[in-house]
Amino acid sequence: MRIFLTILIIFFGTSIAIAQAYDGAGDQKFQIGVNLQDNGAGIMGSYDLGIGEHISVGVSSSYLIGVEPLLTAGFVGRFDVRARANMHLGSVMGLGGGFDIYPGLDMSLKNFGFHAGARYFFSDGFGVFAEVGHPIARYKSKERSPAEELHNQLVINFGLSLNFL
Repeated sequence: MRIFLTILIIFFGTSIAIAQAYDGAGDQKFQIGVNLQDNGAGIMGSYDLGIGEHISVGVSSSYLIGVEPLLTAGFVGRFDVRARANMHLGSVMGLGGGFDIYPGLDMSLKNFGFHAGARYFFSDGFGVFAEVGHPIARYKSKERSPAEELHNQLVINFGLSLNFL
């Protein structure tokens, strides 16, 4: 048991030392995970490209698979895609190479909003993430049906984060 525990500590200690959550310009991250919101749950994916020491731009998309039966939401209501910009604060805050916190803004098919997230990398290419997002301005601000509220409310995403290059 002691040998197993020692090997485990060495393995995670080295992988944490090697891991880098954000490398600056040229950094590429792909995330895939679960999208949770009121009256629906689905899948999401995002891609971010570093364009500066602490700034990245990217695209994210989500599709709601499980929608409450009372909602009449077709493909367009269940699908959303957004352009996004992030400010990476992990190194600024001195959190260590494997951990990053990133607030950002996004423009989607349904709204203009903000998000905040965190990534933790166990190794150079594999980590986990969690994000929360909310609209600042909706394109249709009054008299929205319950189906039009999808992607137009508080959204929580979490899943796997993968490092490219």
